[in-house]
Amino acid sequence: MQLYFCLLVTINHKICLSGFVFQINLKFLTWAGILCCLIWSGFAQQAGSDCIKANAKSCGECIQAGPNCGWCKKTDFLQEGEPTSARCDDLAALRSKGCPMEDIENPRGSKQVLEDREVTNRKIGAAEKLKPEAITQIQPQKLVLKLRVGEPQTFSLKFKRAEDYPIDLYYLMDLSYSMKDDLENVKSLGTALMQEMQKITSDFRIGFGSFVEKTVMPYISTTPAKLRNPCTGDQNCTSPFSYKNVLSLTSEGNRFNELVGKQHISGNLDSPEGGFDAIMQVAVCGDQIGWRNVTRLLVFSTDAGFHFAGDGKLGGIVLPNDGKCHLENNVYTMSHYYDYPSIAHLVQKLSENNIQTIFAVTEEFQAVYKELKNLIPKSAVGTLSSNSSNVIQLIIDAYNSLSSEVILENSKLPKGVAISYKSYCKNGVNDTQEDGRKCSNISIGDEVRFEINVTAYECPKKGQNETIKIKPLGFTEEVEINLQFICECQCQSEGEPNSPACHEGNGTFECGACRCNEGRIGRLCECSTDEVNSEDMDAYCRRENSTEICSNNGECICGQCVCKKRENTNEVYSGKYCECDNFNCDRSNGLICGGNGICKCRVCECFPNFTGSACDCSLDTTPCMASNGQICNGRGTCECGTCNCTDPKFQGPTCEMCQTCLGVCAEHKDCVQCRAFNKGEKKETCSQECMHFNMTRVESRDKLPQPGQPDPLSHCKEKDVDDCWFYFTYSVNSNGEANVHVVETPECPSGPDIIPIVAGVVAGIVLIGLALLLIWKLLMIIHDRREFAKFEKEKMNAKWDTGENPIYKSAVTTVVNPKYEGK
Repeated sequence: MQLYFCLLVTINHKICLSGFVFQINLKFLTWAGILCCLIWSGFAQQAGSDCIKANAKSCGECIQAGPNCGWCKKTDFLQEGEPTSARCDDLAALRSKGCPMEDIENPRGSKQVLEDREVTNRKIGAAEKLKPEAITQIQPQKLVLKLRVGEPQTFSLKFKRAEDYPIDLYYLMDLSYSMKDDLENVKSLGTALMQEMQKITSDFRIGFGSFVEKTVMPYISTTPAKLRNPCTGDQNCTSPFSYKNVLSLTSEGNRFNELVGKQHISGNLDSPEGGFDAIMQVAVCGDQIGWRNVTRLLVFSTDAGFHFAGDGKLGGIVLPNDGKCHLENNVYTMSHYYDYPSIAHLVQKLSENNIQTIFAVTEEFQAVYKELKNLIPKSAVGTLSSNSSNVIQLIIDAYNSLSSEVILENSKLPKGVAISYKSYCKNGVNDTQEDGRKCSNISIGDEVRFEINVTAYECPKKGQNETIKIKPLGFTEEVEINLQFICECQCQSEGEPNSPACHEGNGTFECGACRCNEGRIGRLCECSTDEVNSEDMDAYCRRENSTEICSNNGECICGQCVCKKRENTNEVYSGKYCECDNFNCDRSNGLICGGNGICKCRVCECFPNFTGSACDCSLDTTPCMASNGQICNGRGTCECGTCNCTDPKFQGPTCEMCQTCLGVCAEHKDCVQCRAFNKGEKKETCSQECMHFNMTRVESRDKLPQPGQPDPLSHCKEKDVDDCWFYFTYSVNSNGEANVHVVETPECPSGPDIIPIVAGVVAGIVLIGLALLLIWKLLMIIHDRREFAKFEKEKMNAKWDTGENPIYKSAVTTVVNPKYEGK
């Protein structure tokens, strides 16, 4: 069992943490410390358990069990009954078992950079003209990683886009009849594109190829007339073909215009074209195309879809595409023999040859080629106008898009090796997982960095070295990494074959232990496999007067007990007869030895300051300390951190509680009162009953003795006969003399002030009366207004109060003569 010691801080000490001060409770701190130790120990044991579970028989097997496993090569390290595999454990466990650091084999991985050229810094138009192979965009170029199982090795990779980097561009064009008007615009593409690309690089080359379709039915008509001219009417078209390399890569733009100007449109029957056949040949026929180790761009121009693997069955072609070059006189001659390549096959070949593809397609097929782009790394899609008039701008935009992104790709990893990436891109953008492989929006001259972790999870069967390569997609430069696996310990190379230490040369003595020859077993290879079950050997594995072999806790091998292993790797049997263990000791609070000791051969060996069979008895007297500074208040003994009160009247954790005691303060109250103030019940008998203590008067409570003095001290607050409070302390010194310190002036309560009380009562009555009167007056006003409003309303509704009866009609009718003028 691994044990770790934690620092315990006693009561009244303070810990400062981030500017705050905390008072520590002893009991809480003690348990927290124990818990801390156990948790820490648990972590250490868990780390070591993987090493123990590996059951390693040699140092090599041990170091492959995990990065924290070490092997003790000290010859006398093992105890009786322990197997050879006990030499393998985590480093802390080996040290705690007594293995010196110089005897622990623990090889570590490392990295070594073999080639580390700085990335190239040069400007366009510079006087110096570097060859493509002399330009460096990635650093480092070659390194060696020594890998130990489970231990990652990390290195940093730098990438910087070089200015004025050479570019090879191959224009692959669909020459089916629908592309007739596009061909006219492409005929002048060479010189125009040269002029535009000069703004990007001074070293630019261009090439041209064309494709139509496989020359078998049902893709084309195979009648003799249609083979000569597949077009209808008076259109003069060239014979159909699969793929032609019209112009290998050249820096002569005029030559491009000249040869493309001689090209003629052809025709086929179905809508999809055989462009994949052409792309495959462009990718794999590097010598004929003339690719250099520079930026390689393939512009694929079409206005139709594409055939892919499986479509060749329509023409009776069943052989899968072999991915090899079949150009004769710059013409693909095996289109009738091999099927179209699959998309995955095409991706593989484009990636192997560092070719970045630009699909220049019409609006109608944008969606199809965008899906294809998602399957082909480092590819782009541009919208081609109906007559290809925008092809130059399309190429420039696509190139800028492709070159502004770097994506790292690694070659196939050996079995048991994993790799992870973390990117550090522009403007503080960092990513991990799959996004850790790439950086976007990189301009010329920008520098980005990647952190790469390589981890081995197992050793190769033969331990041979492996090589992997990492490169940015679309670039020819790469980092070559040589992987060397640490599968053996250094001490194994120093082993002594047929060593006398291994029972007359029956094994190789290496790393402090014997590695037995075939047919031999035992710690020292002292037995042959035929002797393992011999009854004579079993006699050496039994204790006296016992019939149990190895105490039923192990096996007898070659006359020696090899103890069993428990499921819990921290529980161990040991001893010559496996009679001991470290988990059957007394327990306290559910812990072996109370967590305060080590279990050795079923007996607890306690840590300092602890005792008892389960180490559950603390010798620390701090929990027994009473508030007066005495252990158990002077009325008991401290046993295992707990007070055992000897005076039956006193109880509690520190023997300070007394349910039947009057109390120090109440007991001496009357005597202090009569001597200090000459009053109280013992005023008349004060000189006879109250002279057993020395009394000292002080001015105020602050002058009274405070806790911390060596003598037991009690602070008292009592009332006298006049209801005044008086304060005093009572203490007994080491000589048994009682001392009383009393405050000379009692605190008496003052009487009530009558005038403010009477004035307040009268004022309250008056205010309450006024408030009630105002409320009554407000209610009356509200009532009167409501009644008046009701009266007004009824008055307006009454018609009889207008002064005239509405049903009365006069008996006199008056007629006025209109001619009468009053004369």
